[in-house]
Amino acid sequence: MRKLLYLVLVCLVGVGMATSTQALTVSPARVEITGDPGTVLHSEIELFNEQEETRTFFISFENFEPSGDSGAPHFIGAQDGLATWLQSQSEVNLESGTRAIVPFSITIPQTAEPGGYFATVFFGSQPPKGTAGGEVTIGGKIGVLILLRVSGEIAEGGGLLDFKAKDDQNFFSVLPVTFEYRLNNSGDDRVVPLGEIKIKNTFRLTSVTLLANENKGSALPGSTRKFSVVWGKESVQANTERAKPGFFEVTKRQWQDFKFGWYTARLDIAWGETNQTARAVYNFFIIPWQLLLIMFAIASAVWIIGRQILRKYNRLIIARAMRSQSNNE
Repeated sequence: MRKLLYLVLVCLVGVGMATSTQALTVSPARVEITGDPGTVLHSEIELFNEQEETRTFFISFENFEPSGDSGAPHFIGAQDGLATWLQSQSEVNLESGTRAIVPFSITIPQTAEPGGYFATVFFGSQPPKGTAGGEVTIGGKIGVLILLRVSGEIAEGGGLLDFKAKDDQNFFSVLPVTFEYRLNNSGDDRVVPLGEIKIKNTFRLTSVTLLANENKGSALPGSTRKFSVVWGKESVQANTERAKPGFFEVTKRQWQDFKFGWYTARLDIAWGETNQTARAVYNFFIIPWQLLLIMFAIASAVWIIGRQILRKYNRLIIARAMRSQSNNE
């Protein structure tokens, strides 16, 4: 079954958010393709109109580059590069509930340097240019990422910058624990780090092994990408705008997934055609103090009550012994 993605990218032009593209589904989410200089590549995108009326979607192209270390694309226009090598029909008409295959081609110039090139094929509810009279159109866009690798001698460089828990946290009371690592890419093409994070407990036994890049995100050339890996399930409240989980909810989670002691997380990753590797270690503690506090309170209560019962029992035995001795006299 082909993976469908709703609103892979949403761009706002002007003010307000258009709803006309919200019922358009595109597949695949991204196209990864490789070619030699001077060749023409062909691929296609599938559209599905879920709206209750016939719609026209306008096609445009735009290059993108990394924005910060989150991996989010920053669109930089279509003056040169891959956006100018892409060709397709200018628009597509879709009746309600119908699908369409939109073919496109990439004409790689003979002079193209080996390396990675990145652009997006956009499907918009409005024409990509201003209307007559200079007015700016307002509409939403949905896009598919095009990741092109031009073959040849491609330089690779960069490395692992750091590996730690989110916000440099070393002490936790409950899962989840979010690990973060940053990978710098100084090469000429994107790289996809693959590997694992192995977590060992106080007794040096492996508690869990996590994929270091489950979604196979990439670091674009000339950028630093931050990757996040979560150990444990987040609570429902953690994914909402409500207050943090309360004391007893945290205690319940600690009881259901008990973790205690000193842990070591070891990251092992590899990337690139030359199979570059990196390793890092991070130590942290999990102290479920809420659960321990309740257990201590219960143990204290049991000890106090038990002591009182024992005292009463001893008094009862002594009283019976004294009565028995008195009767014998």
